[in-house]
Amino acid sequence: MTDSSNSLAVTLFSEILTSDQLVRNRLSRVLPKGMEISHFSVLNHLARSGEERSPAQLAKTFHVTRGAMTNTLNRLELSGYIHIRPDWDDARRKMVAISPAGTLARDTALNAITPMVHALIGDMGEDKVRAALPILRELRLRLAGD
Repeated sequence: MTDSSNSLAVTLFSEILTSDQLVRNRLSRVLPKGMEISHFSVLNHLARSGEERSPAQLAKTFHVTRGAMTNTLNRLELSGYIHIRPDWDDARRKMVAISPAGTLARDTALNAITPMVHALIGDMGEDKVRAALPILRELRLRLAGD
């Protein structure tokens, strides 16, 4: 790699990491009390998919260890936001579904996040955001492929 491409790589990842940290800080401030970003992410995924998932599937989806996902799921279950049941086909596995309380918590969180996201998009302009999405998506897919 040339010095120019090294500089480009460092600048790209510096921007991504800094943006990630800033988004996480903003989200943490607007999420309902006691809800973490990981909780919202799992609830949102289950609500959008409309299907049960195994803890292993969720860990793979979120690129975290099974232990980290188990911790998140335990907290969500204690809050009454998810139901965890044995897999009827394989008793060694479990299946996770969002509960009505979890759907309400996810919707409440989404309503809290939406004004912040709309303001950010409004400040940047929808055209710029739409133009950035394919690049960010491609970057995510390439990184996920490793």
